[in-house]
Amino acid sequence: MSFSHLDKHGRSKMVDVTSKSTTRREAYASGYIYMKGSTLELILSGNVEKGAVFEVARVAAIMAVKKTGDLIPMCHPLNITAVDVEFIPEVDKSRIRIDVKVKLAGRTGVEMEALTGVSMAALTIYDMCKAVDKDMVISDIRLIEKSGGKSGTYRREE
Repeated sequence: MSFSHLDKHGRSKMVDVTSKSTTRREAYASGYIYMKGSTLELILSGNVEKGAVFEVARVAAIMAVKKTGDLIPMCHPLNITAVDVEFIPEVDKSRIRIDVKVKLAGRTGVEMEALTGVSMAALTIYDMCKAVDKDMVISDIRLIEKSGGKSGTYRREE
C-alpha cells in the first residue's frame, strides 16, 4: 500500500482530485470532554463566567470545519454546505459528548473537517471552563461514519 500524499520520490504532495467525480459526501465524528461534576453543573446551569459554553463551542466547531484546509497541510480547501454540532451531556459519567456532522457535494471527503470540528469544540469548552477545572480531559475523538466517494460508506463498529 502506498500513501497518496507522497510522490514517487517520497516528497509530500497534495492529492490531485481534479478527475474525481463530484458526489455527495458526509462525515460524522464524535469525541468527549471529561470534567468535574461541578464544572458540568456550571455549564448546564448557564453559570460559566465566560458565557454560553455550548453556543460558543458550536460556533468554534463550525469555524474550524470551514478552516480545516488552512490547519491541516494536505487537506483541500472545501466548499462545506452543512455543519451540525450537537452536545450531549452525560452527567453520570461527568462528560460531554460532542458530535459533528459535515456535508458537501465535492471531489474529496469531509472526514478531517468533522474531526477538526469535534476537536475545536472540545478545546473551546476547555478554554471557557479552565478557570474552574484544569483537570478536564479531551478523549476518544474518532470518525463514526462517512459516505460518498470511491471508497463508499464506512461505519465504525463499536
